[in-house]
Amino acid sequence: MKSFQVAEFNAPLKEVDHPTPEPSGSQVLIKVKAAGVCHSDLHIWEGGYDLGHGRKPLSLKDRGVSLPRTMGHETVGEILAFGPDARAATGGLKVGDVTLVYPWLGCGKCETCVGGDENMCVVKPNSLGVYCDGGYADHMTVPHPKYLLNLNGLDPVTAAPYACSGVTTYSALKKVENVLHTPIVIFGAGGLGLMALSLLKAMGGKGAIMVDIDARKREAAEAAGALATVDGKAADALEQLQKKAGGPIRAVIDLVGNAQTTQLGFDCLTKGGKLVIVGLFGGGATFALPLIPIKAITIQGSYVGNLRETQELLDLVRTRKIAPIPVTTMPLAKANEALTDLQKGKLVGRAVLTP
Repeated sequence: MKSFQVAEFNAPLKEVDHPTPEPSGSQVLIKVKAAGVCHSDLHIWEGGYDLGHGRKPLSLKDRGVSLPRTMGHETVGEILAFGPDARAATGGLKVGDVTLVYPWLGCGKCETCVGGDENMCVVKPNSLGVYCDGGYADHMTVPHPKYLLNLNGLDPVTAAPYACSGVTTYSALKKVENVLHTPIVIFGAGGLGLMALSLLKAMGGKGAIMVDIDARKREAAEAAGALATVDGKAADALEQLQKKAGGPIRAVIDLVGNAQTTQLGFDCLTKGGKLVIVGLFGGGATFALPLIPIKAITIQGSYVGNLRETQELLDLVRTRKIAPIPVTTMPLAKANEALTDLQKGKLVGRAVLTP
């Protein structure tokens, strides 16, 4: 079994060879067919998040992320074997099935987890590729068959991002579902933004004005059907947003999450609007506190999505025949190069490692 691991924060991934594991208990062994490279992986690789306002960075080590760690939480794999306790709980899955791995695991026992929101577990988060080893490898173990969703013919490479960018944007869009009949604003036209555009259309939405500082990504958004695009660095970006919306802006989804994007997102909202912050770029909020009650603005965080939403997403992809986002395939051996390209903003869409 070959994997590429974070051995030290801010250091190149280390190539490691281990014996291929035998699944025990309720585990399932899969052969990895595709592993998406997510912007969240950069934060894990770097070891933390910028909290802004001169605060000490949020350390992942302090939050229980131990090294070495095999990243990769957007994984598709072929089932090779079930552990002895998994055979009675396969849910119809069988050896040879190609499945999407749901990675956002919790303790599995607390009220939140039992209620179906393992992604929100605060007792003991166990997300694959974060707290446990993930898909930057040619093999991977999954704790239980219930976390494997049959792709039923969907392409493994283009489906892999549904485990994070897909369910993350789907869950965020559901939080503003009541105003999707009006144009919304989305910050960030990378992998998540393009995914959000395709899902918004499938959910019957009016469409989105996409904001990005990268001209190539704005072009990609326009090609993907954005109502309009705006350069977030433009001096008149706010005026452009208001003009291109053609009416009150009731919802903003910020897939970047820095001081500039949240400020512009806040400013463009009408009274009673909602700002959903998804991105983890980092920094501190800059908007004036009195304006939150004066404008009756709702500011809501959105962290990935739950297992039920992931299944809903796959069903939506199949029934609406949603076109996949652009992907750049790279061999597993180029995992370091994929991370560096992402860090430098060279990628349009998603990089997907193919062992």
